Amino acid sequence: MSGVMKRMGMIFRAKANKALDRAEDPRETLDYSYQKQLELLQKVRRGVADVATSRKRLELQLNQLQSQSGKLEDQGRKALALGREDLAREALSRRAALQQQVTDLETQHATLQGEEEKLTLAAQRLQAKVDAFRTKKETIKATYTAAQAQTRIGEAFSGISEEMGDVGLAIQRAEDKTAQLQARAGAIDELLASGALDDQSGMHKDDIQAELDRLSGGTDVELELQRMKAELAGGSAGQQAIEGGTNQQQSQQQPQDTPRFDKQ
Repeated sequence: MSGVMKRMGMIFRAKANKALDRAEDPRETLDYSYQKQLELLQKVRRGVADVATSRKRLELQLNQLQSQSGKLEDQGRKALALGREDLAREALSRRAALQQQVTDLETQHATLQGEEEKLTLAAQRLQAKVDAFRTKKETIKATYTAAQAQTRIGEAFSGISEEMGDVGLAIQRAEDKTAQLQARAGAIDELLASGALDDQSGMHKDDIQAELDRLSGGTDVELELQRMKAELAGGSAGQQAIEGGTNQQQSQQQPQDTPRFDKQ
């Protein structure tokens, strides 16, 4: 079970790595790295500013302590001139305490000043690296964009890109379907012409049947024409006979119908 889980985990990581590699854009990665470097440079500069602020605060304190130390020294000198040795001693004691504080602050000031110099130098070096990285980043981005455009143009010309591949497959499918339909139509025409398939509509006839129908139709026309001629010929003879008989009967009946006026 553990082996199966390990294998599944490896497959998942491999697929995830492949998907990430496909989705990764080097230009975006470079921009992100540059942004992070700028953030780091900003933090270093902020640190330099903080150290400088602390150093400036120590300098103000040192100036105040040194001013107080000088004031106590003047007070002690004046007290000693007036014969107040006790006041002079107290003033000098306080000045000694302030001088210890001044010494400590001067040590801290030197330390902060050293840290400030180091941070300033680090910030300058980091700034130089960031500037160099920015130049290199823009160069790489421009080169990558040009290579990407050149690759797409090459793929478009060669027809191996994903979009052109889809278009090619669509054209191939259309050509295959067209050829299939043409072959099917030609086969149906051949089968109908050979009589292997019956035309349910009765409209399609093969060549032999068409010739027989033509001959049969021509014979029927000839027979009909002969019949009509015979009828016309028989009708003309009968009409002449009828007209002849009528004239003869009229000639025989005419003397009987004529009145005889001489006898009266």
